[in-house]
Amino acid sequence: MDINIRSASPNDAAAIANLHVAVWRETYRGLAPTEVFRTLDEGYRQARWALTLAEPGRHQLVLLAEQDNRLVGIGAVGAPSQPVFEGRGEIRSLYVDPATKRQGLGRRLMRELARHLAGLHYPGAALSVVAGNDPAIAFYRSLGGRMAGRYIDPGPIWRSDNIIFVWDDLSSLI
Repeated sequence: MDINIRSASPNDAAAIANLHVAVWRETYRGLAPTEVFRTLDEGYRQARWALTLAEPGRHQLVLLAEQDNRLVGIGAVGAPSQPVFEGRGEIRSLYVDPATKRQGLGRRLMRELARHLAGLHYPGAALSVVAGNDPAIAFYRSLGGRMAGRYIDPGPIWRSDNIIFVWDDLSSLI
């Protein structure tokens, strides 16, 4: 699989939003309330990604995976946004185009995100996954993630029930 991974720029916000929404809608069909699908559309996501990309921080990284000039994956990492992550770097987003799933792209993005966190001397990585997202839960387990609790995401649109996965040794992801 010939896929290029690069850092995102503010000019990528629209493409990121389109892939994010497409993958999100497929993933959370049956898990998220109907009104959430209407609210979290391309316009909403583009505005959020534009803001994220306009204010890059030292601890933040957004990676894009492209195949034949087409966006097929997104990975984002940053400082922990919730106390439940206990100081570990947070993997904030991981979305892979369904057409490229099961080809190692998710693992590759996770490896690059973990490298970034290791370079910033985080003691580990953490993420949250919506309860019921069984394929993602199986994927994170296959990468050696350990379930470390639950919390309700305080997000402004959907307060989802989330499972926390942690990696206390970043080298296991790298």
